[in-house]
Amino acid sequence: MRCLVTGATGYIGGRLVPRLLADGHQVRCLARNAGRLRDVPWAADVEIAEGDLRRPETLPAAVAGVDVAYYLVHSLGQAGFESADREAAETFAAAARAAGVRRIVYLGGPQPAADGGTSAHLRSRAEVGRILLASGVPTAVLRAAVIIGSGSASFEMLRYLTERLPAMVTPRWVRNRIQPIAVRDVLRYLVACAGLPPEVNRAFDIGGPDVLTFEDMIQRYARVAGLPRRVIVPVRALTPALSSYWVGLVTPVPNAIARPLVGSLIHEAVAHEHDIAAFVPDPPEGLTDIDRALELALARVRNAEVETRWSTASGPHAPAEPLPSDPRWSGGTAYTDLREREVDAPVQALWRVIEGVGGEHGWYSFPLAWSVRGWLDRLIGGVGLRRGRRDPHRLQVGEALDFWRVEEIEPGKLLRLRAEMRLPGRAWLEMRALPRDGGRSRYQQRAVFLPRGLAGHAYWGAVAPFHAVVFGGMARNIARGAERAAGLSSPSAGR
Repeated sequence: MRCLVTGATGYIGGRLVPRLLADGHQVRCLARNAGRLRDVPWAADVEIAEGDLRRPETLPAAVAGVDVAYYLVHSLGQAGFESADREAAETFAAAARAAGVRRIVYLGGPQPAADGGTSAHLRSRAEVGRILLASGVPTAVLRAAVIIGSGSASFEMLRYLTERLPAMVTPRWVRNRIQPIAVRDVLRYLVACAGLPPEVNRAFDIGGPDVLTFEDMIQRYARVAGLPRRVIVPVRALTPALSSYWVGLVTPVPNAIARPLVGSLIHEAVAHEHDIAAFVPDPPEGLTDIDRALELALARVRNAEVETRWSTASGPHAPAEPLPSDPRWSGGTAYTDLREREVDAPVQALWRVIEGVGGEHGWYSFPLAWSVRGWLDRLIGGVGLRRGRRDPHRLQVGEALDFWRVEEIEPGKLLRLRAEMRLPGRAWLEMRALPRDGGRSRYQQRAVFLPRGLAGHAYWGAVAPFHAVVFGGMARNIARGAERAAGLSSPSAGR
């Protein structure tokens, strides 16, 4: 079949595409920017259609000739997400119906609580499901609670809470029952739904074989990770809002995403039926239990084999403008900080250091200053510095790197990062590796800031005095790191 995957740059979509290809399907990916998919391993095997669910005129070409459309987008963490998700679902449903799409498959959240106390996020996911079911196109809505897999937001939240807090005071919702499901089982259901009979137009609850509490999951993770049993003291005082700040403080998941995740846990999230098995039978070995799911996810993290991460997706309102080639000529103001270093190491060694920046490797200068900037960003609702990186050695266009996003890579030559921290303007950081004669190289580093209003100019003036320490130290230490990696040391290293 020809399958359209929306949200292919996201956590689930980025894993679903290669599995559809392996199952023999033709795949078309819908993306606002085709460049975001340039570096994924399967890019040459798919068709990429540029389009935006907020712009109906871009969708007819994307859905033309499609048999099965996977709807894997949502506005998690975005302001005004309910109206945005409603509008996007209605636009997509109309386009799919007009194009004669034979099936829509949607991955949503658990069924909202009957008392109406469910979070706005879950109510919105349920509303999207209803819109698609009423579209006139046969639709399968898969309702999953907590998805466990390397790189998922739920797993990252669980992992950091457990590893960083041997004892914790928690909200009472940690004792609510939930039914997690392994990401491999979610993907198996998604692929199989392409072959559902045309008369199937309904929602299915999907979950793993275990029903347990979040407190149980913390203890299970501790056991799988070889950690002592955690001390957990639930209290009534921690409201969902306070809980999200608590999660945001301890884990890489920012408050804007932690809030809907927490909101999905304040009520029990247990499957009420397993009707999907009538169409997609359980595998002979059974669905993946929680211990096995945690073992698989942790092994992939430790072996740096994380396929996609929750932070890979960027929302529709995230800054997306590329670095202007000549902002001064176009009438704008551009502040720049330029650093250059001669490096007594080949360009390949220099590039390895450049591509390894961020995450656990840090930013090669004044760690306290970077940490403080990250904490300040978290306090004002930004993503902070702790998103880390998917792979410790390799980067791809479009993926998150701490509070930056990779805008451009020319392997061995250029890495350009676009800032996603909260700023009164737009910012980029470029790092270049240039070859020199005699097996040497030159490192160029450029920070660019385009201010927005008076606040932007004031911001640059306030931070400019620290650039010599932060950016100067960064350039110096990257050069030295390349020289150490090449096994060289020379008096010229400080030039």
